[in-house]
Amino acid sequence: MNNSTQASRLDLFAPLSGVVVAIESVPDPVFAQKMVGDGISVDPISNLLLAPVAGKVTQLHSSRHAITITTPAGVEVLIHIGLDTVMMRGEGFTAKVAEGADVKVGQPLIEFDADLVARKALSLLTQIVITTGDKVVKYIPTTKKMVVAGQDILLSLDLAGATLVGNASSAAPQADAAIQSAAVIVPNPTGLHARPAAVLANMAKTFKSELKLVRAGDEANAKSVVSIMGLEVQHGDSIFVKAIGPDAGQAAKALAELIASGSGEDCGGVLPAAAAKHIPKPQTRPALKSNDPNVLMGVSASPGLAVGHIFQVKQEVIDVHETGDTPDLEKRRLDVALKEAYQQLEALKGEIADPAKAEIFTAHQELLSDPDLLDLATAAISQGKSAGFAWRAAFTSYADKLAKLKNEILAGRANDIRDIGRRVLRLIAGIKEAAFEVPNDAILIAEDLTPSDTASLDRNKVLGFCTIGGGATSHVAILARSLNIPAICGIEDAALQLANGTPVILEGSKGCLRLNPSPEEVSSIRERQLKLAKRQAEELAAAFEPATTTDGICVEVVANIGGLEEALQSVKLGGEGVGLLRSEFLYLERTEAPSEAEQDKIYSDIAKSLGKDRTFVVRTLDVGGDKPLPYLPMPAEENPFLGVRGVRLCLAEPELLHTQIRAILRSAEHAKLAIMFPMITSLEEVRTVKRIVAEEKAALGITAAVQIGIMVEVPATAVMAEIFAREVDFFSIGTNDLTQYTLAMDRGHPKLAKEADAMHPGVLRLIANTVKGAHTHGKWVGVCGGIASDPSAVPLLIGMGVDELSVSVPAIPAVKALVRTLSKADCQKLAAEVLQMGTVAEVRTRLSQQLAD
Repeated sequence: MNNSTQASRLDLFAPLSGVVVAIESVPDPVFAQKMVGDGISVDPISNLLLAPVAGKVTQLHSSRHAITITTPAGVEVLIHIGLDTVMMRGEGFTAKVAEGADVKVGQPLIEFDADLVARKALSLLTQIVITTGDKVVKYIPTTKKMVVAGQDILLSLDLAGATLVGNASSAAPQADAAIQSAAVIVPNPTGLHARPAAVLANMAKTFKSELKLVRAGDEANAKSVVSIMGLEVQHGDSIFVKAIGPDAGQAAKALAELIASGSGEDCGGVLPAAAAKHIPKPQTRPALKSNDPNVLMGVSASPGLAVGHIFQVKQEVIDVHETGDTPDLEKRRLDVALKEAYQQLEALKGEIADPAKAEIFTAHQELLSDPDLLDLATAAISQGKSAGFAWRAAFTSYADKLAKLKNEILAGRANDIRDIGRRVLRLIAGIKEAAFEVPNDAILIAEDLTPSDTASLDRNKVLGFCTIGGGATSHVAILARSLNIPAICGIEDAALQLANGTPVILEGSKGCLRLNPSPEEVSSIRERQLKLAKRQAEELAAAFEPATTTDGICVEVVANIGGLEEALQSVKLGGEGVGLLRSEFLYLERTEAPSEAEQDKIYSDIAKSLGKDRTFVVRTLDVGGDKPLPYLPMPAEENPFLGVRGVRLCLAEPELLHTQIRAILRSAEHAKLAIMFPMITSLEEVRTVKRIVAEEKAALGITAAVQIGIMVEVPATAVMAEIFAREVDFFSIGTNDLTQYTLAMDRGHPKLAKEADAMHPGVLRLIANTVKGAHTHGKWVGVCGGIASDPSAVPLLIGMGVDELSVSVPAIPAVKALVRTLSKADCQKLAAEVLQMGTVAEVRTRLSQQLAD
């Protein structure tokens, strides 16, 4: 096809079949106001994007939703599929060409799943935009209402006189000194994609100076949307503005401030440019300090007592050459190492007894094929770097970005990236993984341990460990708890200076490492360990006896679980059911929502493991805000704990909620099913979820009784407990969140977490009010928060009238044994006394006395 009817005319053919839409009508101000450039839009009925002009692919977005072709005359044509499709992160898009390829008119560029995009994006409208508007004298859109891809001319351009391949700001700047802004941290959740890039470019064009954005040594023309997008600036990247020209100082300052503010996007709060070094990293969060020189403090990662001697673990240094052989040879070396690493992880999974914990290494296997990680490595190999050098740079960069995230769970995954990264790097370098050669009775100290390190520990020699990095939610902490290894994370840096052989006592539950204990202290600890072991054996032997007080009141003791393995374990330990199934384990750390069939099987398997006589309480999906789902795009929130989470998110995504409800209901025939909804704050929410359950239950023809309950974790709900009790079958008090919301203290805050105590008199009064309200209408109340497993709190909860204690699986025998030693009447007297107290200290002191008695 002839691509030019005159020397100054350029015809753009329809890239998709569909309805022609004026660019001004697009429901996105960035395109409608022509901030990216002038052009036209198509509402598509086809799903294979074709090249509208001949030229070179100068930019292919990593999410594959946008592509730019530059013609020989230097005209840049941006084709943007859909609106807000950047949030899909490439899901449903398949590129048919590579960046740098020469293409002809009508050549396939991108294929997309139209149904998926229609469901997940704001719109399918596809924009064809000329980003180099200075080269165009006149835009002549087609008069047709419908166009056929590759056949009909969609837009004709009358071009300015002779042009060279370049950009809109190619005029030579005046010979002024270069000005550079301070570093700016990009706050945009999805980086500088089309919308913020357009806002930046439009402001840049208001200045006479030449303007560049600089990231890690790479530069982009700040007046070109395509150039900015090609820089691939991601959330958390550090960039700065370089300006040369008569208004350089003013321009650099204005653009830096615009970037820091989010470039027109609401980023949930901005971070000053110079504050980059102050971003808190959860892995290196300052630990609590002790005033005792012989005590180092950290965060409890895994409970337990250990008496042993310090052994410092140093990370091996793996040297690699920067320059490689031919790119093909280096790429083969990387591929071989990736395949061997996969096999090693498969073997490691087989060594973990708990299948749920073994899934940590399944996630590691997924990382081996992560496209972003591999793209970084292969790009460097193509530039002449060795496989080892390219891979190390890629995984280090990837991990550093994760480590900067405020979400502690996600930031903790940086350690997983480094773990798998070093595994592959050792294989490339031909270095055998060094096993820990540790002495007997060792307490390991390390900057950080990896999940692989932790799973491989010799339990005959290693009694516990402390790490400077990490936290209670890291995979290392999870593995430590599953392996019953006492552990502390986030301990003071001074631990790294301790000499090997230093005698210590590690108290995992307290997050405390005591140095140089006296012989008397060691003897006391040994004696405590023996007594503890004896008591645990007695508790386990009586685990299947009911938890009945000395005056005949039965308290149900059930389990908090996160999957089938824990359900099976709870039954073995005498659990009388499940008081909380955290169903979000099915939804997190995956790229798409679990299917109804997948959920159906898991819920039914858990119900079958419990049997028809045990309670099975399933909490519906509790994510959002601080726990986002990658396949459910949500805007960043300044206060995620006060945002769209729990039932609010589920009601906003009805398909997600209805699917889960149907899958849960099918387990009703196997156990005593109860469905519990989180973050309830209004009667309207309760009535809506009850209606949904009733509709789905009727549609499925299920006749078994199913109780409907709510979590009490917001003060408003606790205050209105008597009113809510008229509408639901039961309450379950989530004391962790209830404490957080009552005291306005983030339970994960490094300075305030210790003060966010559920024993605060205000929290206790809300618990008592909840129980009173429920019992007024004959409804039962459980507690599934942390204090249900706290021995000092159990008498108080029983005294306030709590009917059910939902505890961590290992705590079941101990809590049941404790209940059997208590009198309900004495517990009621204790509760009456404690509820009159005004401070946490008074409450804690009184409960400690009770426990000692």
